[in-house]
Order: sequence, then C-alpha cells, then structure tokens
Amino acid sequence: MKIVTDAAADLPTREVQQLGITVAPLYIQFPEGEVSSTDLTPDQFYDRLEAMQPHIPTTAQPSAGVFDGIYKAAALPDEEILSIHISSGLSGTINAAIQAAKNYAGRVAVFDSMTLSGGERFQVLAAAKAARAGWSRSAILERLEAIRASTEVIYTLETLTYLARGGRIGRVQALAGSLLGLKPIIDVDKADGKYSTIGKTRTLPRALQTIGDHLATLYPQDTPVWVSVMHGRFSDQANNLAGLLKERLNAAHLEVLRISPVLGVHTGPGIVGAAVVPMRWMEDLE
Repeated sequence: MKIVTDAAADLPTREVQQLGITVAPLYIQFPEGEVSSTDLTPDQFYDRLEAMQPHIPTTAQPSAGVFDGIYKAAALPDEEILSIHISSGLSGTINAAIQAAKNYAGRVAVFDSMTLSGGERFQVLAAAKAARAGWSRSAILERLEAIRASTEVIYTLETLTYLARGGRIGRVQALAGSLLGLKPIIDVDKADGKYSTIGKTRTLPRALQTIGDHLATLYPQDTPVWVSVMHGRFSDQANNLAGLLKERLNAAHLEVLRISPVLGVHTGPGIVGAAVVPMRWMEDLE
C-alpha cells in the first residue's frame, strides 16, 4: 500500500524518504511567481516573508490534476493508495484528492485528518508504518480514527499581524488584540477540524503555561504521550515550551520540529505550539 499526504503534515525529509511517503505540494504565491512549499526551507521562506513586509504572499492548494498525476505515479496498477490530508475545515486540498480518486475505482481511499502539522504527521507516520507491517487498509483506517480522536494540536502566536493581513481573522479584532498585546491560544476543534480560540493571555510565558495546563488536563501523568513541539522561527520559545511539557506530561517521546512555510504564511515566524498523541496508538508500530 502506498501512502500519500500533503506538505501541511510537516514531515521531515528523512521520514518521507525512509517510509516511501509521497507528499503533494502546497503552493506559496509570491509577487514574482508561485513556489512549491517543498522547495523552500523554513528559513528561506521567513527571509523572503520578512523582506516583503508589509505585504504577505498567498497560498494555493494542489489541483485534482496534480493528485491524478501523483496517484498514477505513486503505486503499481493493482496497489492500493491511502491519501491522508489537511483538515477539510482548513483547506480544500482534500476535495481535490477526492475528485482525483474517482478515477481509480476504489483503489484510492482519501482520509480527512481533521487537523494539520504535527497532528496530521502522526496519522501519516502510523499509516506508513502499518502499511509496511502488512496491515489491511481497513485496519489502518481504524487506527487513524483513534489517533485523530485523541490527538491535540495547540499553539500560540507572538503577533496577530499576519492573521490580520491574510484575512484569517477580522482586521478590527486583530488590531485590537495587537494593541493590547494579546497572545491567543488556538487549537483545532475535533468537531469540525477548524481553529478554535481557547484563551488569550498578555505574555508569551503565560501563553506557554496555558498550553501546558490545557495539555496536562487532557493527558494525565498515567498516559505516556508523544510530544512534538512545533515552531516557525521561534526556537527559544520552542525550547521553553519543550522544557515545560517535559515537566507537565509523561513524555515518552519529545521532539522539536519546524512548521511548514505554508502555515507560516498566515502566522509569521512567531508561532510555537505542540501536537500530542497517546503513545499507545503509536508504539506498536515502531
């Protein structure tokens, strides 16, 4: 079975190569032309983003034609494909995948991760490892549903400026929040796969503490978890959050990774957060 995903899953290159995962590009549209998000490192992207202030680029999803080409190239004619994508509540990417999958007579199954970034990555890693172990597609889908239901993705932002410029929140609301210096705490709602603001604080240290409080409530000490701390270009705060979560959670596996430039378009470099999943859904796949 072949596993396909998209660039919003924030998979390190080594995992893509080791597990044979195919990653559909998402696109960043700069004034001088469109660039695939997979062709830019995070630092290259943030350098370009900061150089074009006060303007920001836009983003675009792959077309059904792009997915059709990926499915044709991804697997042998009789091999199944499982295509796992960024939440339908945040992007139309999965609709393009579904449209293309109609050409393959049930050979391609498309799964809505209902999340993004580290949360989507957990699902893709589980699917790829389970496929290598010979699991059936139905068994993999059952595991993905369990991971989807028990994963939390949560983050905070240094500034609301980028969300405002991109129109992702009301400009008046963003301006008011920026003037007050508010730091929102945002998660991905499991009910609809959309962003939900669960709190606001006036300082980043307090925002990180709130993230820790929230995650400690969801994952008590008797629950070993895999913690992925994610950031744009905010390594000091990412390390602070990693240290805090190491104290607050039973972190059987903890790592610090970078967020995709596609997400960074709408958040700027000052984003830091975490994706967390119980180890029981991952450890039998290692």
